[in-house]
Amino acid sequence: MCGIAGMVSFDGNPAPIEGLHRMCAATSHRGPDDYGFYADDHAVLGMRRLSIIDRATGHQPIHNEDGTVWVVFNGEIYNYRQLAKELKLAGHTFYTDSDTEVLVHLYEEHGPAGVARLRGMFAFALWDLKNRQLLLARDRFGIKPLYYGTVDGRLVFASELKALLQLPEGERRLNWSAVGHLFSWLCTPSKESIIEGIHRLGPAPI
Repeated sequence: MCGIAGMVSFDGNPAPIEGLHRMCAATSHRGPDDYGFYADDHAVLGMRRLSIIDRATGHQPIHNEDGTVWVVFNGEIYNYRQLAKELKLAGHTFYTDSDTEVLVHLYEEHGPAGVARLRGMFAFALWDLKNRQLLLARDRFGIKPLYYGTVDGRLVFASELKALLQLPEGERRLNWSAVGHLFSWLCTPSKESIIEGIHRLGPAPI
């Protein structure tokens, strides 16, 4: 179990790194082994890591060869060795032995469509600095959680709802429809949360 969080600015104002630190601190129980973050003028990404694969060099965020694609990742990619082999043959250079690194090179090679090649349980956020694009993805069964919403002109996301509630500008009103669903069925709707305006990313299509 790991935790990811981040913000991307819509209006050109830098995303506040202090907000990222607060979000990640709220999910420190998900990743007691390591904390890493990335920041530029448009996006910040953070990661609380429980080290399992490549404990020595798997520090996140992970980047591509020229530092234009960055990713934070929660989960495990079961076919990462096969994918890494294919990507190395295609000319990509790896600097870790982690399953996380296949994500940046797979994106370089196939774009967002590369998610369909993944076998595993995962939630990740990939930031394409050159094109200023954010890719959020979950596994097909939705095993790993990922919440998102908009706060103060920024897209925000995190592995847990309470991480997003650390942002003082964020919404606090209850989503009464989701609350009613929770009381009736002991769960919220698959793409909603109990907070108005904060959603759960749906599982990847099968």
